[in-house]
Amino acid sequence: MTAQIVHTGTRARTGGALLLLGPLVSWLAELVTAAAWQDPPYAPLYHWVSHLGLTGPAQTAFGQVGNSPLGAVMDAGWVIYGVLLIVGAFLAFDLGKSARPAVIVVLACIAGIGVALVGLFQGSNANVENGLIVFHTFGAQGVMVAGNAMAIVVGANGARIGLGRGRSVASLVLGVVGLVAFASFMVNVSIGWMWNIGMFERAVIYSIMIAHVLLGSGLLAQRRITAPATIEGGRG
Repeated sequence: MTAQIVHTGTRARTGGALLLLGPLVSWLAELVTAAAWQDPPYAPLYHWVSHLGLTGPAQTAFGQVGNSPLGAVMDAGWVIYGVLLIVGAFLAFDLGKSARPAVIVVLACIAGIGVALVGLFQGSNANVENGLIVFHTFGAQGVMVAGNAMAIVVGANGARIGLGRGRSVASLVLGVVGLVAFASFMVNVSIGWMWNIGMFERAVIYSIMIAHVLLGSGLLAQRRITAPATIEGGRG
């Protein structure tokens, strides 16, 4: 039997719930914030994702006009996502088992800190001028790389986590797709093409978020299935 690298019982269920809740909170914040951006309407494929978090009056930043009336809602969604990801990973994975869970938790921490930094330090002209944009940039690129790397490592260790084959393969594929999309995104930006930048960003970010949904729901499903069996085994 493959050695497990996750905790059991309430701790694992709580960790799984937090890992599942994080991306759902972020998606909800994104939907609400994007719906409030109406002058002109927010275009998901065109606009920077982080422009949703711009607060204050409309401004032209990084080649696009940003006008997000509920920018603080998006920023809060990202910070909450980051915190839930980190706490969820620490609760779910057993660091005493081997290096594998430690690698996953480290990647979760980098990704969690990264997405929280995006919410705390906006991609605004003011932060470009005062130098704080470095935290926004580090956060965005950190979550894009570490988040997709985490999806790959989780997929590769799906049996040790207790995930089914479908979730494991999906997580692995999502991580690879996300990293390829990240490379494409960076080329798009570095050569100044800037074509449908929101589409490239979402290909990177949504791969991570979907992988977290698969991981969190997989942990919850696994515990629901195994708990009754454990009780029955004890009675026998």
